[in-house]
Amino acid sequence: MRRLAVAFATIGLLLVAGCSGTGGSDSGAADSAAGSTTLDVSAAASLKKTFTAIANEFEEQHDGVTVRLSFDGSSTLANQIQQGAPADVFASADEKNMDKLGDLAVDPKVFATNTLVIVTAPGNPRGIRSFADLNKPDVTTVVCQSAQPCGAATETVERNTGITVDAASEEQSVSAVLTKVTTGQADAGVVYVTDARAAGDMVATVTDPAFAAVINSYPIADLTGAGDPELAAQFVDLVLGPIGQGILRDAGFGAP
Repeated sequence: MRRLAVAFATIGLLLVAGCSGTGGSDSGAADSAAGSTTLDVSAAASLKKTFTAIANEFEEQHDGVTVRLSFDGSSTLANQIQQGAPADVFASADEKNMDKLGDLAVDPKVFATNTLVIVTAPGNPRGIRSFADLNKPDVTTVVCQSAQPCGAATETVERNTGITVDAASEEQSVSAVLTKVTTGQADAGVVYVTDARAAGDMVATVTDPAFAAVINSYPIADLTGAGDPELAAQFVDLVLGPIGQGILRDAGFGAP
């Protein structure tokens, strides 16, 4: 009888262990329901203000979901994703860097466009009136690195105009260019129209006819291997839908 009792006790322990072993997905679902679901979104630096607003809207629509945003130059983000950085959604400031991801990006779609503008200190103390004026002897100019979409766009303007900007530095993101100007480290910089608008009274803006011919298209895609593919697709849909498009238009982005 004692041996029988021990046998039943052993069977009971095995059953308990078996239930615990198969409960991993149930536990994950409970954690998700309790608010532990995180959606990782990597987005171009020029999207910081708009995607922060879109992420807040998404969280309001999805109880228990936190959107974790990473902002940087598109080339930098694409490289990080290729190297295995956590990302469920990628929004690039150009199609070139989205294309770098190949099959990692699921059916990319253009959701916005943007153009360049010159920013200076308030009041434009150096009297910059055109793209050519960025090479004036008394003007310290900063631009984006050529690998970044804002830098590639600037290089296109240079080719179109035959004017090569003698930049004091090349920054890894458009927000870094803007910071150099707003902190007085540079007299002028080439950024996107949306960045200049977001800076408000901190800068003055100067346009040039050559900028109108250089338009950056912004694609977005959910990524293969996303922790929750359905949730990632829903974020993309929000960006492409009326709410996301309204936020982008209000910030000065052009239509796709």
